Amino acid sequence: MHRVGSAGNTTNSVRSRREKRLTYVLNDADDTKHCAGINCLAVLKSSVSDGCDFLFTGSRDGRLKRWALAEDDATCSATFESHVDWVNDAVLAGGNTLVSCSSDTTVKAWNCLSDGTCIKTFRQHSDYVTCLAAGEKNSHIVASGGLGGEVFIWDLEAALAPVTKSSDETEDDSSNGINGSGNSLPISSLRNISTSNSISLHTAQPQGYVPIAAKGHKESVYALAMNDSGNLLVSGGTEKVVRVWDPRNGSKTMKLRGHTDNIRSLLLDSTGRFCLSGSSDSMIRLWDLGQQRCIHSYAVHTDSVWALASTPSFSHVYSGGRDLSLYLTDLATRESILLCTKEHPIQQLALHDDGIWVATTDSSVHRWPAEARDPQKVFQRGGSFLAGNLSFSRARASLEGSTPVPVYREPSFSITGTPGIVQHEILNNRRHVLTKDTAGSLKLWEITRGIVLEDYGEVPFDKKKEDLFEMVSIPAWFTIDTRLGSLSVHLDTPQCFSAEMYSADLNIIGKPEDDKINLGRETLKGLLSHWLTKRRQRFGSQAPANGDVSSPKDITTSRSHILSRVEVDGTTNAENDSVVYPPFQFSADSPPSIITDGSQSGPWRKKITDLDGTEDEKDFPFWILECMLNNRMPPRENTKCSFYLHACEGSSFQILTQGKLSAPRILRIHKVVNYVVEKMVLDKPLDSLHTDGHTQKPWQKLKPSIEILCNDQASLIP
Repeated sequence: MHRVGSAGNTTNSVRSRREKRLTYVLNDADDTKHCAGINCLAVLKSSVSDGCDFLFTGSRDGRLKRWALAEDDATCSATFESHVDWVNDAVLAGGNTLVSCSSDTTVKAWNCLSDGTCIKTFRQHSDYVTCLAAGEKNSHIVASGGLGGEVFIWDLEAALAPVTKSSDETEDDSSNGINGSGNSLPISSLRNISTSNSISLHTAQPQGYVPIAAKGHKESVYALAMNDSGNLLVSGGTEKVVRVWDPRNGSKTMKLRGHTDNIRSLLLDSTGRFCLSGSSDSMIRLWDLGQQRCIHSYAVHTDSVWALASTPSFSHVYSGGRDLSLYLTDLATRESILLCTKEHPIQQLALHDDGIWVATTDSSVHRWPAEARDPQKVFQRGGSFLAGNLSFSRARASLEGSTPVPVYREPSFSITGTPGIVQHEILNNRRHVLTKDTAGSLKLWEITRGIVLEDYGEVPFDKKKEDLFEMVSIPAWFTIDTRLGSLSVHLDTPQCFSAEMYSADLNIIGKPEDDKINLGRETLKGLLSHWLTKRRQRFGSQAPANGDVSSPKDITTSRSHILSRVEVDGTTNAENDSVVYPPFQFSADSPPSIITDGSQSGPWRKKITDLDGTEDEKDFPFWILECMLNNRMPPRENTKCSFYLHACEGSSFQILTQGKLSAPRILRIHKVVNYVVEKMVLDKPLDSLHTDGHTQKPWQKLKPSIEILCNDQASLIP
């Protein structure tokens, strides 16, 4: 996993910002599907014989989904949306608790049977959180590891207990945050740990629960595993060693060397005696922790091993990775067989009855036959080979043309995703974006409404971009990235308020054609119209920015001098100004999600239709509330442009006005043409008198065609 500045991860962003940004993510029309690679899987078996099993998937689109599984069917029954970056791992713990980790540096706990409620957010890690582990029998113990080299052990019973407050703490505790359903829930405010390896649990501190820190890693951690009872933890990463810990106190017990590259996947048997490791050196190793040594090495893959899953008896291992292949290996006999090959690298595996779910860098999840109850049935099909004990032996066999034939050609079932966006181009009208997805299809998006205007199919990207070119010039008022597999539109102040258009150019009916429309402000109104409606229902039309009805001007007092009111003060004008014009109305069928950060809660993500009106300055940046509630925007500079008008070389016309001219930056070309015609001197008297006594100018009689050239680009206006 490489470091990339994310849509919502402001902590790790490479660019510094004085003001916090607001990002909105445009969702596909079918929002029940993932739109980016699947990083993690978790299976919840029903406790009753005829009950429904669930599959949980975590994606690079920043969301988790719960799938209700039938024999040959899977229905998305819930979406868990709160992470603001990739979801990297997820485990089931503590009965109905789902724990996830993300590149947004957080670990989140969810009620896995809810409609997407985030119970708590932990912000202990300093960098991307890459992996989790949980004990099956001692399921309230969970470990997390990340790129910062940190490994934390969490006691969920203590971590999810109500936080005690000291008498001098106020209601606006910095540990308050927003859950997946919009309710205010505690987010742990965790202090840094700088004590020894053996750390005791603290469950009743004003700062909140403090996890155990397993200290020893000097570099990134990519893999964790825990035995069933939760008294043994193993970790691995870029240091190429397997570290073994006692999770009860965070102490190191041993360090195992043997791999020659990053360790990407780990498994422990139920007793904690044997450990399997998969590495970027393409090797799988079996360790005897009692003997503290590697007892077997398996050269099965030709590239990095990223995912491991074992049968319940720990006699066979399923493995996948960068070479797109899924293998089954008998750990005792070293016999291995290729089950299937994929089009994408394999990220994670999850056994379910006699099948195995396979997650890849694609947005779809596939279930393949696995015969987990009796793996020998697979070997009876033939085509197996003996795994060597040196990595180059398998690679050499592949080069010599002895690549095995896969047992299965097609999966038994698939949960399809939508193609993720991999390329985009902001068109120069600054409202439309051309995108290309993983299927090669091109689409034209209107980002001020969050909809697809055209689906062009598979056509050349550069050619379509040229076809869509318009002779307009509008300032850049937003930026875009596609890290989450969809369009993430970033709004930063004051840049997002720098672009204006005339109402006539936006086809807004009922407004004077020369009225200037601020694109950033109107987009914010469209995004937050549901929130504003809910807020007015709660607090009335004079709803203050901080939620305190008795103090409507609290948040504007200290900083109002840097903002300018764009409309006349008054309730009536404010009410009228809240109208969302059609070019800025977002679809209620596929509403976008917003990612932002307030004064206390930390970054959060939620659909705009899930906002309930209680969100205030703890959740939103100050400038958003100023714009939405107080109708204020930052003062803009250089709203006009200067230019010169000259007759084209060889032309017989002359311009009366000389020198520099000044006009608004959104000057329409027909206004320039009218100005030129009015100032032209024709080879006739300036005025000619009509019989009715009215004066007619020559240009009114001749109606000439004028061609304006700007930067050698011509615009012909009749």
